[in-house]
Amino acid sequence: MIMRWFGRTILRLFGWRVTGRPPALDKYIVIVAPHTSNWDFLIGLMAKFAFGVRLRFLGKHSLFAWYSGWFFRMFGGIPVRRDKAHNVVKQVTEFFEKEPTLILALAPEGTRSYTDHWRSGFYRIAKAAKVPIVLAFLDAQRKEVGLGPMLLPSEDIQGDMELIRRFYADKVGIRPELKSRVRLLAEDETG
Repeated sequence: MIMRWFGRTILRLFGWRVTGRPPALDKYIVIVAPHTSNWDFLIGLMAKFAFGVRLRFLGKHSLFAWYSGWFFRMFGGIPVRRDKAHNVVKQVTEFFEKEPTLILALAPEGTRSYTDHWRSGFYRIAKAAKVPIVLAFLDAQRKEVGLGPMLLPSEDIQGDMELIRRFYADKVGIRPELKSRVRLLAEDETG
């Protein structure tokens, strides 16, 4: 309860508003976009507190060094090696299978820099683990951070991505020039 108050108070002090509600489910993936600044992590952390959910997130294994790993683990971090040899999708799907409760936050842009597509891991994990995707956002123009609609990935990746594109179309990151295109390379392969 005190952490909810703390998160909302800190966001309010900096002029941010929290919108939406987390679903009453034990397992789902939260995708957060646009991801354009280092400030996104701190705003997201305060939003996590404000919503009162135990969010976990994946982080580059290098962030979890002996001197900093404790910090990232304390706030829900899960270290992963992101190269193909380590098959992150399979690792995380197995994690969903064995954990009774898991709410995983991912930034599908995969970087704070501009890219012409999103990474597809969030979608592939959700399909394999049979969990829904909740669309979360950080909108610097409106100074809002929040949770939007939820969708269960279907066999129509282009249709699902069109819904996601529409939702994020008017969301503006802290550094708007770095907002990536909301598109998966997998859409090109299916269309």
